[in-house]
Amino acid sequence: MASHHVARPAAAAVDFGSGCVRLWTSGGGNLSGPAASGRDTSAPLVRHGRVLDEPGCVALLSRLIGELDEPVPAGGVVVACRPVLSTPAEQQALRRVLTEVLAPSRLLLIDTVRAAAIGAGAAAGGLLVVDVGAQLTEVALLEHGRVVAARRTDLGTRDLGRGAGATVVAEAVTRMIGQLRGVPAAQPLLSAATRRGAARRRRRDATGTDRAAGDAAAHAGALRGVATPRGGQRRRCRRRRGAAPSRRRVTNVA
Repeated sequence: MASHHVARPAAAAVDFGSGCVRLWTSGGGNLSGPAASGRDTSAPLVRHGRVLDEPGCVALLSRLIGELDEPVPAGGVVVACRPVLSTPAEQQALRRVLTEVLAPSRLLLIDTVRAAAIGAGAAAGGLLVVDVGAQLTEVALLEHGRVVAARRTDLGTRDLGRGAGATVVAEAVTRMIGQLRGVPAAQPLLSAATRRGAARRRRRDATGTDRAAGDAAAHAGALRGVATPRGGQRRRCRRRRGAAPSRRRVTNVA
């Protein structure tokens, strides 16, 4: 009896970050390129997570695809990251770029904070996700993969090299976490996280073992069990990192 091989549809994932555009394909490709027009870094294609230059993004993504060993056929499934709280206009710009280059049969946009949780292997349960990118920092509460509440600010690791210290990013994250406390739907999750953090501190104090966590919350890092934010104090929590988190250290944010 003859067997019929059913080919899987082509799939691709794209992340238009402010500093770098990343492409993954089901054919084994995994490439990235700077989000700038050629060598001119003063002409960014993406700024603060927003597509500025659609033709430039089309050209960059087309170039990356051209470097793959196997072509990406049209009609596949494409998943792209979008910053949390993106406006409809910002999402449409992203869709236009992806449609022109990849001509997908299905195009899905997923919040970057959700992708970070999945990449860190921590998509289930209640999560506080802090995603510090090149020009954008996002903070979100997730419950079983659903964004309950979120905040974002146009500040990132690139600002650390322009005179702004890590404390500035840490303070911005702390401020956004405080803002989430004013969202009624977020309060039960944060209260539960506070109780877990307090319980872990009691266990630590009982054993005399210092298990303070929170010396980094970086790109694609998900935080679980965050205790009450208090100025000048580190909040203890279990921390999961993504596959390749940024090496820049940000203190007092977790």
